[in-house]
Amino acid sequence: MTSTLPIVEFKGALLFLTAAGVIVPLFRRLQISPVIGFLIAGAAMGPWGVGALATRAPWLSPLTLETGAQGSALAELGVVFLLFMIGLELSFERLTRLRTLVFGLGALQVVSCSAALGVIAVFFYGVSKPAGLILGASLALSSTAIVIPTLAERRRLGTPAGRAAFAVLLAQDLMVAPLLFMVAMLGGGLHGDLSEALLYAIAPAAAAIALIVGAGRLLLRPLFHMVAQAHSTEFFMAACLLVVMGTSIIAASAGLSMALGAFIAGLLLAETEYRREIEVTIEPFKGLLLGLFFVSIGAGLDIGAVIAAPLKTVTLALGLIAVKTLIIFGLGRAMRLRAPVARELALLLGPGGEFAFVMIGGGLAQGLIDPQTGGQAMAAVTLSMALIPALAALAARAPTRSSPDDSDLEALAPAEESSGGVIVIGYGRVGKLVGDLLDWHKKPFIAADGDAGLVRRARAGRDNVYWGDATRLEFLRKCGLGQATALVVTLDAPHACERVVELARKERPDLTIVARARDAHHATHLYELGATDAIPETVEASLQLSEAVLVDIGVPMGFVIASIHEKRDEFRKMLKGQEDGRERRAIKISTRVKEMGRARTDKS
Repeated sequence: MTSTLPIVEFKGALLFLTAAGVIVPLFRRLQISPVIGFLIAGAAMGPWGVGALATRAPWLSPLTLETGAQGSALAELGVVFLLFMIGLELSFERLTRLRTLVFGLGALQVVSCSAALGVIAVFFYGVSKPAGLILGASLALSSTAIVIPTLAERRRLGTPAGRAAFAVLLAQDLMVAPLLFMVAMLGGGLHGDLSEALLYAIAPAAAAIALIVGAGRLLLRPLFHMVAQAHSTEFFMAACLLVVMGTSIIAASAGLSMALGAFIAGLLLAETEYRREIEVTIEPFKGLLLGLFFVSIGAGLDIGAVIAAPLKTVTLALGLIAVKTLIIFGLGRAMRLRAPVARELALLLGPGGEFAFVMIGGGLAQGLIDPQTGGQAMAAVTLSMALIPALAALAARAPTRSSPDDSDLEALAPAEESSGGVIVIGYGRVGKLVGDLLDWHKKPFIAADGDAGLVRRARAGRDNVYWGDATRLEFLRKCGLGQATALVVTLDAPHACERVVELARKERPDLTIVARARDAHHATHLYELGATDAIPETVEASLQLSEAVLVDIGVPMGFVIASIHEKRDEFRKMLKGQEDGRERRAIKISTRVKEMGRARTDKS
């Protein structure tokens, strides 16, 4: 039986997988940003790359990546998943603290750059005033889809410049709906009273945001609790995708950007116990879809127009970057950002962004922008976006260490980029006691457990506990393994405990790892895997029994504690010792325990 689906339906997917599986790893090996790899791959396989040669050599047509509305919609999902992940790293409280940057610096950037670029378009390039408004506003926006991954790849998202860049990009995303409304209004798509039209445009957006926030607070936590109790990776993945796509569609139906709806959903889930596991689940989708987005951007680059007028296209791209960079640098300094921070911020946000294609496309559809001008503007935006990784590398050379003036920017620091604390894996009776003692000594910690009911009860008591599978390295990283001061493993499943210790030691050779062991044999194996300390339950039980009986029969507490500590040290040295074999070590430990029992009996 043969499939009825034509092979051509899968051509785009196969070409994209070729780029993701072959070209991008090659760029990584050459230490070149994967973003550049995707852009070049898209341009090479696009209609103006191999597609142009296919007219003369038809055998090349299967290697041509065609652009279309379906591909663009799928590529946009990369930005949607990116904003969802960013929302998971934030909270409404931290966003409130950032209101000055988002609604101050961000709003000023959009207005100032729109006005300057619009004036240049009208007076220097002779476009109409409506076209100038659209071009100015569209070119003022920057690329969230490239700037954020580039900063994350270079580990600069937590720097003052990285946080300021995110705040401005968030403000730009919030401005997308009003700007699209402006395009529709200029095109005559809105009739009647302007205030009434504005109300009809804004009311659905406000209702959509209220629906996402209200329903999210009521339904998201119970939904994920129910799915987590099923202990099914597939169901949990399906729930994650449902939330991302559902909120995106609701936002898009109200005239907002899909990415903004996903961002709000991320904010709501950031305060739940499922946040870390959701991050691990969504990460592969985000990476692949963002790659598809970059490939589609590269494929949309009109290389023919660039070749026909290379000087003009390059001048437009560089001019766009220069104008925006100067304005953003000045605004940053006016908002009391230090010069290195403002400079890096300006270079990152100077190029154009993905929403420019949406707005310019709307202007073309409304007949407000002539096709030649629109095509040149899109080519300049694409070229400027391709320069973002290089500009980020140039900007990163400037020192951007934090100072007291950057205190507002600290609100954006992700939890795992903050000062490291202790990670407690397993939050049953043993883990809860460890957490209580850490809290009593004012030592910050984060805990994780795979029992959804247990985590829910712990969160009700305001404990910092997350649900997830700690035997996966990605989950440990999301819990802050890279910055942790210590790891405590209290899992009662020996194999899971060993897996966590092994992963953590390979990732962090310098980390203090204290693990709960079932018995002496298990403790010996944990030491071999890299545990700093392994605490056997059987040995500790005997030591505590010995301590209790010695105190009860009248031995002074000080002597008892000293002897218990001495015996514990002897056991630790014995468990860590390199003997001829594990069996011989176990025999010696058993002999020591028996000697303690006889000594306790003699003293009694």
